[in-house]
Amino acid sequence: MGDSCIIKQRLNKVREIMKKNKVDVYVVPTGDYHISEYSGDYFKEREYITGFTGSAGTAVICDDEAVLFTDGRYYVQAQRQLEGSSIELMRMGSEGVPDIYEYCRSRLGKGKKIGFDGRCLEAKQGIALRNAAYDTGSECDYEFNAIEKIYTGRAEFPHSKAYYLDEKYSGENIADKLAKIRKLMKKEGADCHITATLDDICWLYNIRGNDVHCNPVIMAYSCIYQDEAVLYTDEDRMTGDNGLILDKLSMAGVRIAPYEKIYTDIHDIKGNGQAKCRMLLDSKRINTRLYMIAAGNNNIDIVDRQNPEVLLKSIKNSTQIDNLRNVHIDDGLAVTRFIFWLKEAVKRGEKLTEYDAAMYLDNLRSKIQDYIELSFDTISAYADNAAMMHYQAAKDNCAVLKAQGMLLVDSGGQYLRGTTDVTRTIALGAVTDEMKKCYTLTLKGMLNLANTHFLYGCTGYNLDIMARAPLWEQNIDYRCGTGHGIGYLLNVHEAPNGFRWKHIQGVNDLAVLQEGMVTSDEPGVYVEGQFGIRIENELLTVKDKQNEYGTWLKFDMLTAVPVELELVDVKYLNEKDKEQLNGYHKWVYDTLSPYMQGHELELLKESTRKL
Repeated sequence: MGDSCIIKQRLNKVREIMKKNKVDVYVVPTGDYHISEYSGDYFKEREYITGFTGSAGTAVICDDEAVLFTDGRYYVQAQRQLEGSSIELMRMGSEGVPDIYEYCRSRLGKGKKIGFDGRCLEAKQGIALRNAAYDTGSECDYEFNAIEKIYTGRAEFPHSKAYYLDEKYSGENIADKLAKIRKLMKKEGADCHITATLDDICWLYNIRGNDVHCNPVIMAYSCIYQDEAVLYTDEDRMTGDNGLILDKLSMAGVRIAPYEKIYTDIHDIKGNGQAKCRMLLDSKRINTRLYMIAAGNNNIDIVDRQNPEVLLKSIKNSTQIDNLRNVHIDDGLAVTRFIFWLKEAVKRGEKLTEYDAAMYLDNLRSKIQDYIELSFDTISAYADNAAMMHYQAAKDNCAVLKAQGMLLVDSGGQYLRGTTDVTRTIALGAVTDEMKKCYTLTLKGMLNLANTHFLYGCTGYNLDIMARAPLWEQNIDYRCGTGHGIGYLLNVHEAPNGFRWKHIQGVNDLAVLQEGMVTSDEPGVYVEGQFGIRIENELLTVKDKQNEYGTWLKFDMLTAVPVELELVDVKYLNEKDKEQLNGYHKWVYDTLSPYMQGHELELLKESTRKL
């Protein structure tokens, strides 16, 4: 039986459960109980019911139709994976396409009901769906989950052992971080602060784990009071490192409570005398069920603000920055050696696939001294597959590389010294003039943004045009942001910094750029059915100078990997472009050459030659 037939069968089973429970509209989000962008294998309900494997998307199932909402990164992939399933693709942000709330409202009416699992949907979205239901005279059941009743072969709930991230890597102890949070709580007049997002929690308590593939986190909740903090997770996972984690937490006044107890504890919170407990939480970073319990407790006043951990963790301290500069040398060496190997292997006529290339690079990374895991599954996309921004090559179903065209490789690693993310598009042989044009314009944009000087107060919205301008001048664009924040041995996509030209609902990257923030710079061109191009470096925001106009900032490059000179058409470069490219390649050579010799060094010289 084909995949599309299996999906249709599952949809029919879900509709039977919906009918039994009088649910007319069933919303299936991507997330886990912690609103994670990437979830563990246990939380694959949306993938199970649609067949779509991308990291972003929401399914809506009705009695007579089913749709999938996803963003521009996944248009091509979703179209392929939904084929024959009867599920319609809703291209978010495209002209004439309703948003999920408009769509749900159109399917509701008096006497109807919308259902979803409130544990897996962020509170802000859950409240909006509830309001959409109430506006149309419908009911809302935020504890409805039909898929869990039919989900066979489901993975076990994640339960990895935690480990402590020493201060020589984190740069700050737990007590000092808690003191900063409590200071911000006082500023908001908050008595307690609930956190559900895993990267915020793991940053705060200097713990890491392996509950989510490529995201070194553990499943946990946190509640901070002025006199204590409670970490809700299973204590047996905290017993590693000879009790080091428990000792560190205890010294900082943190106690452990069972993972699920967060729900009853919030339900049972009492006020202080006649005063209510003011609870600081972020409705965009907490699940609907948790929020509804807090909102339903008459002893609680909710203070809805961005989690203070979000901004604090995005600004890397001096220890983290030193580690990041260091690990990017090792990571850059691995990627550069991979490129050298790949080009020579293809030239020799070796039969290689996209998957083979990814495995070779993954193996090089795994040999770096403090390697933990990949920061995401390596994207190795040849020819037209590269038009899918987040394409994944399967071992038994992927393209064979030829001595022509381009291979796009987007990859990264998780190390004790930080997280990396780099993309290079590599020429494997003859390429077209159009490919060279698009590559050169992409390169111009990447370098333009990386070399920008700007006044403090700018966000990524102010600066995104620096990367897009060369492409926009040719009426070319890419349907995604230009860059995202990057965690430190945490999520490779981290709020609140980023680069994009327009606001996307639900995306938190509006923050003012500050010293210590790390942001990717990755413009691209994606032509469906033909090719895809992306060039990505990591940028560290640093102070430039101060004068009568204010504080000036700039970016330091972290990524040290040559760009593909064989794809550069110099007629699209002005003198400033050449100066920027040559300057970058001189820095790459100076950074990597001390670790190379012989043939490798000659290849590096050629790859970073002056134009």
